[in-house]
Amino acid sequence: MSERFHDIAVTVNGEEVRERVDARKTLVDFLREDLGLTGSHVGCEHGVCGACTVRVDGVVVRGCLMLAVQCAGASVDTIEGVTDSGEIADLQRAFIERNALQCGYCTPGMLLTAQELLKRGGIPSREAIRTHLSGNYCRCTGYQAIVDAVEAVATARHSSSFRGAGETREPGIHNRGTGSTDSGPGPSGRPGTTADKTA
Repeated sequence: MSERFHDIAVTVNGEEVRERVDARKTLVDFLREDLGLTGSHVGCEHGVCGACTVRVDGVVVRGCLMLAVQCAGASVDTIEGVTDSGEIADLQRAFIERNALQCGYCTPGMLLTAQELLKRGGIPSREAIRTHLSGNYCRCTGYQAIVDAVEAVATARHSSSFRGAGETREPGIHNRGTGSTDSGPGPSGRPGTTADKTA
């Protein structure tokens, strides 16, 4: 007969945690009940609604479908952790400014899922944003404002990355003020153009 309780060591939001957990306890229940990290919500408990979304080793997962014991030795990031680190500060501001949240129940999972897409870089199409967020349900906003917020952050980050590239002197890339029209690498990796910067 297998052991019901297990000792696990897991890194949560950058801090090592050692706990004895029931083999049947889900990751989201462990985070909420054992660690007091209640930003991850319990919704459908079938992996459908996305309210329990967290990151495990950098990958977005459903906290209701993963057992706590499966996370032994892993690194888990919750909405509290990415908020404290400032990783999604611009995304959170955009959600507020564009009224992309109302009751807030879906918001932590929505933010983590959106950040997963944004970390890929570039400016995804509105359809790509909708597709990526399709596993996260929102009963309040109708999604339009959420897509607006994610699109705005993608555009801002993309523009910022080009400004940074233009200010860094590298072989074949001239800083602004030299008269060169080369603005650094474009989306395809080729030397950038004005069109790249405004796309």
